[in-house]
Amino acid sequence: MGLRHCHPQFNLACYLASTMSSLPCNASELLLQVGADGGRSRVRELAGFSSTGHKYHQSAIICTVEHLIQNHCAWQRFLPSGPIALLPIGDNFSNIVWTMSPKEASERTTVTENDFVEVVNHALDHGYGPRPHSSSDMMSILSSFAADLVSANEPFEVPPKVIKLASERMVFPLSFVHADSYAKSRVVLIGDAAHTVHPLAGQGVNLGFGDASALSKVISKGTAVGVDIGQVSLLRNYEAERKPANSMMAAILDGFQKAYSVDVGPFNALRAAAFNVAQVIPSLKKNIILYASGEQRLPFLP
Repeated sequence: MGLRHCHPQFNLACYLASTMSSLPCNASELLLQVGADGGRSRVRELAGFSSTGHKYHQSAIICTVEHLIQNHCAWQRFLPSGPIALLPIGDNFSNIVWTMSPKEASERTTVTENDFVEVVNHALDHGYGPRPHSSSDMMSILSSFAADLVSANEPFEVPPKVIKLASERMVFPLSFVHADSYAKSRVVLIGDAAHTVHPLAGQGVNLGFGDASALSKVISKGTAVGVDIGQVSLLRNYEAERKPANSMMAAILDGFQKAYSVDVGPFNALRAAAFNVAQVIPSLKKNIILYASGEQRLPFLP
């Protein structure tokens, strides 16, 4: 759609409105443009938001798969080349997000569907090593320090088997990008447009939900007292709430990615021990889950 002529100070707003909507552009009525258009945000670019970040030199294969039974749980397994996640989306379907090297990603998108389903099931179950057992030496060591440990007999659950693809396989290069600011006059960024993080642990969508919730509250409060919702001083309240939380989670995920990029025997053992600790101490595990789900603002609070 072509760019309409507007007053100079509203050129950006009119361009955004005319390219992202079929409605006629009336700059005086455009109160706020919300950039929620993903990691390669055109809104962020056109509005002149600066950002920092780096590439991970990894790619993610993303696709939808079907099971024989309904999947009620999000699964993730950490593999030598990167994590594979199985995320339920309803009925008998799940989304796959599988991180690996760009070369591996290219190879795995060209194999047949049957071969791809086979390697997915291989990766999700015991294809890269034995299934974990909670009745390990680690359990005995920890039992002398914590009284609230889970049962040593807690079984290891296997993800539901994938039977076929339900979508095409897409590959996306992975990177970390964080906007230096989230708000300008009449333009605000949320979700991946404001912060693109590593898909490890699937936190991108939770961060986006947190942004949307915080922004809606700020807009509601501004509307209630008659404040212009495109006023940058109002939008800074949203940024002040969300940017520190997003920065902390981004740093945690970036640290995890770097930790899992190291393949050294002693370090691998230490890393596995840390996960075992989180698994067998319910209070710690609950704290991590609450923080990851966005229900707790900061990690490791009582």
